Amino acid sequence: MAPRKNAKGGGGNSSSTSGSGSGSTTSTGSSGGSSSSPGTRRETKHGGHKNGRKGGLSGSSFFTWFMVIALLGVWTSVAVVWFDLVDYEEVLGKLGVYDADGDGDFDVDDAKVLLGLKERSASKIFPPEEAEPHAEPEEQAPEGTEPQNIEDEVREQIQSLLHETVHTEHDQDGPAEELPLEYENFFTDDADDTFEMLEPETLHEGRIHLFGFRIKYNRKTIKTKNLFFFSAKKKKPKLLNKFDKTIKAELDAAEKLRKRGKIEEAVNAFEELVRKYPQSPRARYGKAQCEDDLAEKRRSNEVLRKAIETYQEVTSLPDVPTDLVKLSLKRRSERQQFLGHMRGSLLTLQRLVQLFPSDTSLKNDLGVGYLLIGDNDNAKKVYEEVLNVTPNDGFAKVHYGFILKAQNKIAESIPYLKEGIESGDPGTDDGRFYFHLGDAMQRVGNKEAYKWYELGHKRGHFASVWQRSLYNVNGLRAQPWWTPRETGYTELVKTLERNWKLIRDEGLAVMDKAKGLFLPEDENLREKGDWSQFTLWQQGRKNENACKGAPKTCTLLEKFPETTGCRRGQIKYSIMHPGTHVWPHTGPTNCRLRMHLGLVIPKEGCKIRCANETKTWEEGKVLIFDDSFEHEVWQDASSFRLIFIVDVWHPELTPQQRRSLPAI
Repeated sequence: MAPRKNAKGGGGNSSSTSGSGSGSTTSTGSSGGSSSSPGTRRETKHGGHKNGRKGGLSGSSFFTWFMVIALLGVWTSVAVVWFDLVDYEEVLGKLGVYDADGDGDFDVDDAKVLLGLKERSASKIFPPEEAEPHAEPEEQAPEGTEPQNIEDEVREQIQSLLHETVHTEHDQDGPAEELPLEYENFFTDDADDTFEMLEPETLHEGRIHLFGFRIKYNRKTIKTKNLFFFSAKKKKPKLLNKFDKTIKAELDAAEKLRKRGKIEEAVNAFEELVRKYPQSPRARYGKAQCEDDLAEKRRSNEVLRKAIETYQEVTSLPDVPTDLVKLSLKRRSERQQFLGHMRGSLLTLQRLVQLFPSDTSLKNDLGVGYLLIGDNDNAKKVYEEVLNVTPNDGFAKVHYGFILKAQNKIAESIPYLKEGIESGDPGTDDGRFYFHLGDAMQRVGNKEAYKWYELGHKRGHFASVWQRSLYNVNGLRAQPWWTPRETGYTELVKTLERNWKLIRDEGLAVMDKAKGLFLPEDENLREKGDWSQFTLWQQGRKNENACKGAPKTCTLLEKFPETTGCRRGQIKYSIMHPGTHVWPHTGPTNCRLRMHLGLVIPKEGCKIRCANETKTWEEGKVLIFDDSFEHEVWQDASSFRLIFIVDVWHPELTPQQRRSLPAI
């Protein structure tokens, strides 16, 4: 029954179709049979000859047309290849949208990942060069006549500029620029200190990062997940020159080793290629990537320095593709920043902007480079230049707003921060920008501040609307107020409360004898008033000179490593004079709790709010709160208030975390 049904449904149509070889063959075979379907009989009645012979093309005609079509197909294929009518690299570049393993192309491994047959590789903490959101090639030859000559001219200009600046940079990027940021710290940070975000990122901390108005910009590294999301916005970069195309098979074999995580073998393979072909830019770039990967694997600063140097060598070779120049220098800049070579990185970024002046993403990176060395004025000029050319650049807007707020231009900063976040551009959905936008709004009395805090919380930047610290360890117990028993630090609390008068007297003596030791609060957290501090321990380091002014107090504390060893906190006296108001603010991390011991407390007018609960101090008593929650202070008494602040590690941090978390 099935064959009859098929014949009835398709026989007539099949016999009259001549569009393809398969259709013609089927029709020819059917006409030779003795039986015919109703469709065939109907066609014979209306369109056949009187002698009963079926009308239409004969079998030989079908064969002739089949051969003609087949030959046309063959010659068309030959023409496409011979005359280079299709840009296969561009086609492959479009498949790069589906690059799931970050290797810059679409292959079987990517298909397995997308089908759920294989897990996405998470071995690379840092973005691969071929997948950077701001790595769009800007120096492609324009459409028109003689594209090869134009590309050669651009390449010659780039080589000239590179050779002009290479010696200058080597002179200025010396060991003196290296900050005390160790590779081990960064990797520990990746494992234990990632703040919660919708798009996972890691904040690398090597200095004190303040969240008031003395704003310091810190470098963030974006994981490959974000880059895969943005990869649809870029073309696949062209990394091979004419010579490298002739050794592509050897390059691919070495690169395959690197992709498979066989780093040592890949290093050897690329070193051999560099030895055989010393003028090959792609081989040298592969060697740099392998050294980069090996530095990560071994957590070695020394190997990373070799990679940085090799990235430089790539750009000094002749006939380097412009995309490869850009990727090499961008990666070099990133790794210099990672090691703390901020000024060396800045020089690299300046070269990039000089080589590719029309690429605003590189200018945005240059602005970040200036921020990282604390040069807000030059960063501001860069972002003003970007916004003059591309006024809707969200990345430039949020950073420009960030700078305005640091300059205490609160009202001016708000629209830039707000519009930058709303743009959704890469690099704008960042907790710091929500943090400073909300803070600016609070200071001008804009009630939308908590709307932005709520949005920041929903997008994973803040643990809650109240708890807005950015340097966090996930999973720690979170509550605004704590009791001594909840902390487990009851012995410390008892020692402070038993000796509160001794601690008070040493503080008052310091006030009387050396008022200069009490330094004004410099994070611009005050709306008004006078607030000063005298610090004994900072970031887990004892201030020996300060302890000479309060020797007994320091001796008492030295047996409590939960506070003296807290590298994310301080131990200090804090004096606040009448008429002082401290803006609502949050501390930088959820890794500490803060104890306040009352020493000199006026009877009325002094209070502290943490989240939605307000309390007052008592002389000789300890208050404990988590300063990663929003808190605010009022001093409306008629005399000064003196307290002793003791920060302690969050009790749920492991000993390993306490040893390895970077200082704040």
